[in-house]
Amino acid sequence: MERVKARPAIPSAPSLPMNSIWRTIRGYILWSYDRGSLHYDVMVTLILLFVFLSPYWINFKDKPIERVPHQTGVVIQPDGGGGFIYQIEASALSAGDESGLRRQMLAIIEPITGAAAISKYEAVKDKSGHVQSYKVWVQKE
Repeated sequence: MERVKARPAIPSAPSLPMNSIWRTIRGYILWSYDRGSLHYDVMVTLILLFVFLSPYWINFKDKPIERVPHQTGVVIQPDGGGGFIYQIEASALSAGDESGLRRQMLAIIEPITGAAAISKYEAVKDKSGHVQSYKVWVQKE
């Protein structure tokens, strides 16, 4: 009678290629590669790709809030005598009388310059005679 020796079933160890793959992944996670090596360059390349390409696919919701401090376009020029000339779009003003116009002009100008007094103003008209803007001469108080 022949005896057959039974070997206990031992789970086989991972094969050599799997071992090296896990070692490589572990090296990436622990950042254990020397600078200038191929693996180091691969890690840096992956990081740079993430930084530059992720905004195309990931919405970080980091857009700035659009704020318009003044609803009108105001152009400011020095008048040469220590004051300023403010050019205000006519569409920003709605009052028909002179005191109402001055009040509205000051309401637009004072947030920009602070306390000020209007010396004079004149309407700038287009070829057809429609008022496009107002030039306002202002002296700071």
